[in-house]
Amino acid sequence: MIIEFRCERDYARHWMDRETLSVDGRDVPVQIAWTTTAEPRPAGLDALFGLERVVLRRGAPGGADRLEAVPERTQARTGAADVIVDFTGAARDPDCPASMYLRPLFNGAAGENAALAAILAGDLPVIEIVNEIDGAVLDRGHPSAEIAAGLSGALETVMARTLTMVAAIVSGRPRLVPQLARPAVDAGRRGAAGYVVRGLAVSIAKEIYRLCCYAPHWHVGWRFNDNAGVWQTGDLSGPGWNVLGDPGNHFYADPFPITWRGRTFVFFEDLDHRVGKGIISAIEFGDTGPIGQVIPVLEEPWHLSYPFLIEDDGELWMIPESSLHGDVALYKCVRFPDKWERHATLLSGLELADATITRHNGLHYLFGAWRDGTGGYSDSLAIYYADHLLGPWRPHASNPVMIDRASTRPAGNFVTINGRLWRPVQDCAAGYGAALGLAEVVELTPTTFRQIVRHSLKPGPAWPGRKLHTLNRCGRLEVIDGSRVQPKTSAFARQLPSAVLPPRPRPSTAC
Repeated sequence: MIIEFRCERDYARHWMDRETLSVDGRDVPVQIAWTTTAEPRPAGLDALFGLERVVLRRGAPGGADRLEAVPERTQARTGAADVIVDFTGAARDPDCPASMYLRPLFNGAAGENAALAAILAGDLPVIEIVNEIDGAVLDRGHPSAEIAAGLSGALETVMARTLTMVAAIVSGRPRLVPQLARPAVDAGRRGAAGYVVRGLAVSIAKEIYRLCCYAPHWHVGWRFNDNAGVWQTGDLSGPGWNVLGDPGNHFYADPFPITWRGRTFVFFEDLDHRVGKGIISAIEFGDTGPIGQVIPVLEEPWHLSYPFLIEDDGELWMIPESSLHGDVALYKCVRFPDKWERHATLLSGLELADATITRHNGLHYLFGAWRDGTGGYSDSLAIYYADHLLGPWRPHASNPVMIDRASTRPAGNFVTINGRLWRPVQDCAAGYGAALGLAEVVELTPTTFRQIVRHSLKPGPAWPGRKLHTLNRCGRLEVIDGSRVQPKTSAFARQLPSAVLPPRPRPSTAC
């Protein structure tokens, strides 16, 4: 198979400088057909990209940067293409012999200018991949913007996720095309220069904030609830939420409660701001709230978070997120709550965040936010299934089954209510971890998947703070998390009284 990218020579960018496209682990040859410019870009765009590169990326090249010269190896077409991907706004050649002619659309329009227009309007566009031979929409997705710094970063993110979708289509896997609303256009938007100036001002303000405060600083909320909880009410009303105290220079996030052999503990990510790496810690809960001290229970050389817990075959297991290590690992509890041993690797060679398992119709299903090395971290859902917890785990026929920043990334345990399966999801439309969605899973098999988000939860009077991104319950105990402003001076002052106290216990070396 040969894939041909049709791109405008005058606006050749680093993301186009490739010989292959990774499709299901295979490197499929890519040739570039350079075309003339159909529509000029906004005036001064290259200068603005250069300014962003200096201020935001400190000189590092990005995928949206212009190529100084078109590489010689991409100038010659090596043969007739089986698939053409046209990134321009020009009309399709009706005599093209390719079996598939893919056209990426950005909020319904073709070409890089359409992507830029959407970004300048204040949001990343909904991406659609259309086969222009028959007009069918083959895939649709809405990328997340965690790494989209500035105009150039936003364009790079959009094109990275476009390539993710193209690779999935070319693979031949069936696509599950969701209905996604396009972002509303901001009628008061400015041109490219205004957008970049505002973006740089915001970035500078964020840097000043980071100098003065720990960012982000997550904290865990908890309450005892004898009545209907969040899943039943669809909101955060009910008994007031309490905040689990932290030392200030650590944040606590991703709470997972469990009662095991008569004792209830909440496990969570414990990140030391001074180190920038998370471990898994836990604290015991009694009838009135936390008792004792926070204890570290699992640490690795790499970052850990999201300590998903599951009981299986009379044993207690944990799957902490270890996406930076490139695997999904299963740990067995050998002494509750503070000793865990790595037992198996369920999946390897991939970035999969917040792995969450449910049992459904006789199978185990593992959900996670998948990243193919580029683009955002929270917009692509991958599902795997197995007969047993230890696997083997097989990929869903349509992976990634969905690309949508508002309803993809797991946010806690699945729940079953009146025979209906639900999952909490992170709604990252307004930024990473900005809100929670409660989604009903209405169809789930190894070849199909469909969910409907029924409720949206946002920070407010019931849960003050800037974020909300995990929800779990164990009996009467409900837990969530969010973020707050944490000045570094306050954290330092909070540590002074403890200077004469013994240091925190460290995990067993066996962990």
